[in-house]
Amino acid sequence: MSKPSTYLLVSLPTSIVPSNDKDEALTALREAVTNDYGTTHPFSIPSFKIGTLDALVQQADDLAKLDSAAEGVVNKVGDSLRAILEGDEAKIAQQKTINDKPVDQYLRSFSWNKVKYRADKPIADLISSLQKELSGIDNDVKAKFNQYNTCKTSLLASQRRQTGNLSTKSLAPLIAPNTLVQDSEYLETHLIAVPNAAAKDYLRSYETLSPMVVPRSSTEIAKDDEFTLFAATVFKKHGAEFVHRCREKRWTPREYRYEEGGREKEAKEVDSLTKEERKLWGEALRMGNTGYSEAGMIWVHVMALRVFVETVLRYGLPLEFVCGLVQTTSKNAKKAKASLDDRYDYLAGNAFGRDKKGRVQKDDSSLANDMQAAGHADHEYTAYVYYEFEFQ
Repeated sequence: MSKPSTYLLVSLPTSIVPSNDKDEALTALREAVTNDYGTTHPFSIPSFKIGTLDALVQQADDLAKLDSAAEGVVNKVGDSLRAILEGDEAKIAQQKTINDKPVDQYLRSFSWNKVKYRADKPIADLISSLQKELSGIDNDVKAKFNQYNTCKTSLLASQRRQTGNLSTKSLAPLIAPNTLVQDSEYLETHLIAVPNAAAKDYLRSYETLSPMVVPRSSTEIAKDDEFTLFAATVFKKHGAEFVHRCREKRWTPREYRYEEGGREKEAKEVDSLTKEERKLWGEALRMGNTGYSEAGMIWVHVMALRVFVETVLRYGLPLEFVCGLVQTTSKNAKKAKASLDDRYDYLAGNAFGRDKKGRVQKDDSSLANDMQAAGHADHEYTAYVYYEFEFQ
C-alpha cells in the first residue's frame, strides 16, 4: 500500500514579486518548493465578505476547531469503510472519493462550490452552514454503521448457536420432546455439557452431586470433539444445587426449554438475519462512500475559508494574495517547509497594513502574535499562511 500524499496549503502576498502579479507569485512559490519537494497547483479561493478585525479573529478560532472536527469525521468514515471492507485497500480506495473524483484530483482542481456555499454570504453564516452539514453527515453515517454492526453481531451470535460446540450451540436440533421431563410437579431435566475427558467422572458422580437425583436417569444426548451432552433428572427443589455443583466441577449446565418448531424457527432467524445483514452492508457502504465525499468536501471548503481569513489577518487590505496547493510526501513536506521558511521568513510580523501596491506600511509584530494566539493554537506558527494535512 502506497502512503497517502501530504498536502500543503500555502498563501503568500503577491508582493513577493515586484510585479505584484498572481501568476508570477505562483511561479515564485513553485520555485521556492521546487519539483524535488513536491508539485504545486493553483488553489482558487473566492473573495468573501470581510467583517471587523474582532470578528475575523473569532472566525479564525472557529475555523480551527471546525477544521479539526471535519478531519475527525473524514477519518472516522474512512475507518468505517476499512472495517466494512475488511481492510481491502484497493476497494477502500475506490470508495474514498470526493465529488466522484480521487482525492488528489479533487484537490488539484478545487473550485469553491458557489451554489451550495454562496460566497456573498457572511463568513459566520458559511461557518454555521458547514458546521451543521458536517454534524448531520457524522450522525447519519454513525447511525447507519451502528445499524449494520448491530445486525452483524446478531447474525454472528445466531450462527455461533448453530455451529459452536455443545457448550454454546443451539440445542433445538438435538433435543427430542421425550428427552425432557415436562409438566411434572416434582421433577425436571437438566442438560449438562461435560468435557469429554471428564465424561467418566460425570457418570460416576452425577447421582451424588445433590440430594434427590433420580438414579440412572442420565443419558447421553450428543457428542462432539470437545463435549458430551448429558441429560439428568432431579427433583425440582434440589435442581439449583445440582446445577451449582456441576459448575463447580466446570461442567456447563445448558438452559433449554423445548418449543414446537424451534429448529425451523432458528433456521428462519439465521436466514432472515443473513439477508438483512447483506442489505445493510450495501446501505452502509453507500452511506460511507457518500459520507466520505461530503465530509471531505466540507473539510476542503473549511480549509479554504481558513486560508482566506488567516490571509486577511496576516497580510491586511487590499487583499492581494496567491494560494498554492503543494502535493508532496510526509518526508519531503519538511524540506518544502524549510525552503519556504528560508525564502519567506521576512514576512513574519510585518504583514499588516499595506498600500495599494502591497508594500508594507507598518510593522505590527504584536498583532501578529495576537493572531497566532487566536488562530494557530493547533500548530507551529509560520511567517506565512501554511496548513499541512493528509487524507488518511
